[in-house]
Amino acid sequence: MPNELDLARACTERHAIVTVADLPFSCPKRDERVWDGHPRVYLPIEETGRVVCPYCGTEYKLEEFNE
Repeated sequence: MPNELDLARACTERHAIVTVADLPFSCPKRDERVWDGHPRVYLPIEETGRVVCPYCGTEYKLEEFNE
């Protein structure tokens, strides 16, 4: 079970890199210890290489995306 510090960190991190191994991509990421910080939402990062979570505002960038 996550503690308050883990939850605060998960909800304040604003930028993160996503790899192809993370696809299909969801926020919170499936391997994060704090998986219940907000409802899991699958984000279409493959389309543009960047996406912002509507719940926590974290901006994710797909590492392998060619801009």
